[in-house]
Amino acid sequence: MKLIFKQRLFSWLDSYDIYDEQGNVVFTVKGELSFGHCLHILNGVGQHVGTVKEKLLTFMPKFELYEGDTYRGCIQKELTFLRPKYRIDFNGWDISGNIMEWDYEIQDQNGLTVAIISKEILRLTDTYVLDIGLPEDMLYVVMLVLAIDAEKCSRD
Repeated sequence: MKLIFKQRLFSWLDSYDIYDEQGNVVFTVKGELSFGHCLHILNGVGQHVGTVKEKLLTFMPKFELYEGDTYRGCIQKELTFLRPKYRIDFNGWDISGNIMEWDYEIQDQNGLTVAIISKEILRLTDTYVLDIGLPEDMLYVVMLVLAIDAEKCSRD
């Protein structure tokens, strides 16, 4: 299953639309005015389904992931010099990216691919293609991509 993840061009706060291959809105993401990033994820009918919150005052950027109001885990950038690497205490997953920070792969504890994330270049806004193996992992992959994009945005 593929999703297209697009940042809105004219938005004061972080705002994204996430589409399926047929162009239907699967998720909408709305940023909240706060210290650090706080991103609320709404499903296609406008119901709140998740939140990505930046944890402040940490050595490396860290984001907490919530499904509804339930804490599911966090993702934290690791100190590396060539390839971006993130530590995830979530679903036993591991994520790593290429040196340009455009492509990422999420693997489960058995080394099987959960999702492949590719950033499309030459776009006016951040646009990612998410190739997700199982539909039930869709929200979790979206949360991880939001955290990675927010971390890169804060750094730049």
